[in-house]
Amino acid sequence: MSSTELPSVPPTSVLPKATAVRVAEGERLRSVGLPGVTLTIRSRPPVRPGLPSALFVHGLGGSSQNWSVLMQRLEGVVDGEAVDLPGFGDSPPPDDGDYSVTGHARAIIRYLDAFGRGPVHLFGNSLGGAVSTRVAAVRPDLVRTLTLVSPALPELWVQRTAVPTVLLGLPGVAGLLTRTTGKWTAEQRVRGVLALCYGDPGRVTPEAFEYAVEELERRLRLPYFWDAMARSARGIVNAYTLGGQHGLWRQAERVLAPTLLIYGGRDQLVGYRMARKAARSFRHSRLLSMPDAGHVAMMEYPETVAGAFRELLAQADESGAGAGAPGAGS
Repeated sequence: MSSTELPSVPPTSVLPKATAVRVAEGERLRSVGLPGVTLTIRSRPPVRPGLPSALFVHGLGGSSQNWSVLMQRLEGVVDGEAVDLPGFGDSPPPDDGDYSVTGHARAIIRYLDAFGRGPVHLFGNSLGGAVSTRVAAVRPDLVRTLTLVSPALPELWVQRTAVPTVLLGLPGVAGLLTRTTGKWTAEQRVRGVLALCYGDPGRVTPEAFEYAVEELERRLRLPYFWDAMARSARGIVNAYTLGGQHGLWRQAERVLAPTLLIYGGRDQLVGYRMARKAARSFRHSRLLSMPDAGHVAMMEYPETVAGAFRELLAQADESGAGAGAPGAGS
């Protein structure tokens, strides 16, 4: 599933330094070097020792910041960390230029193995949902529970509003977009993203909007920004076409961990109709349907998502499930 094209960005060692990433109060960032990839990890110090580990994985075009509010809501429940996938947030591109779903999943597995964090409560949104599904399927020993917010799992009929994201994965389209949207301001771009991702963009505070504009301006200055977007979008499209044991729906059926599925009724990127298929595919699943939410329910309704996770955790604790299973290889 890796791209057949050679990486088109400079080596990490010669990339220019961008402006610093903003860190919310109580958060910290650290950079982790692993074979073939460097990851930035966002975390909050655990409020007490012994809390179970959690890892949060963002979607296409997002970053670890997408999970900041939910991590804060769960800081007394889990020892939470959010990762910037390779090429996103503050993480540089992977050495091999592999932005496939498998490539991103491999980076997550390498991190969990290297630091002994597993089994974790694994969260994924959109692309991060597909990545997390693959991690849970191939390495059940690393996943205690799985929480998926609008996971990017294959759909037979893609929503019209999601077509531009799919097209981004086609060769040459990213370059066309950079030329045709070159005069758009960061504010215009952010408003467009919020309109696409939120059920109600009015829920975004002026401070959060300003923060999003600042972050987008920073990332647009990175020479690999569009490359990472295009290759990751292509990775999603490629994952949709895989059949057999590597197909994402087949892998969903292999997930052993108790799973919380969250779908938004106003999601313009992942079809709300896919919720029932997902509930049938994940064998130990709970479904939370949120009619007013868009694509990023954990950002729009963090308290509701946190409450649903607490219920999942309580159920898993009562049944003794979710402790991870030994042994599947990656």
